[in-house]
Amino acid sequence: MLETERLILRPWQDADRAPFAAIVGDPHVMRFYPNTRDRAAADAWIDKMIAGLGAGTSAFLAAERKSDGELIGLIGTARIDIPLRGNPPEEIGWVLGSQYWGQGYAPEGARAHIDQAWRRGLPELVAFTAAVNHPSQRVMVKIGMSRDTMGDFLHPRIAENHPLRPHVLYRITNPDNS
Repeated sequence: MLETERLILRPWQDADRAPFAAIVGDPHVMRFYPNTRDRAAADAWIDKMIAGLGAGTSAFLAAERKSDGELIGLIGTARIDIPLRGNPPEEIGWVLGSQYWGQGYAPEGARAHIDQAWRRGLPELVAFTAAVNHPSQRVMVKIGMSRDTMGDFLHPRIAENHPLRPHVLYRITNPDNS
């Protein structure tokens, strides 16, 4: 569990299932993913994140707003399971409900995860997204990441010729390793 000024980043609970399904079922939220998720797919995503927490391969946590206990989405890190330039150890990412956009929650939660990654001794973190996903790229820049244009790639899990297949890669290096 991590805590910021406005967020509690914590393991998933059964009470998170319905609000998370609403977030990832929203076509606007998921416009940079190949598809939205129905309740069963949202539950499977939560189950995968819970399993990753247990196995130590993922720290994608539920992001809860302190002021009212609302689940606003997910923020976290996970081991990379696709080939990327330089074989980075972990990625950082976020998915927030649209009503929580533009309020600084994604950078705030991401910074807490970055600090945790440095405490764990990771040499770097990366983030990647569809090349057309400019809002997430702005968050990547806000949290101190730099674009690695040589690392841009075609996502292997997205169909050829799909407009979301071209992805951009951003990196941040542990300052203790410089």
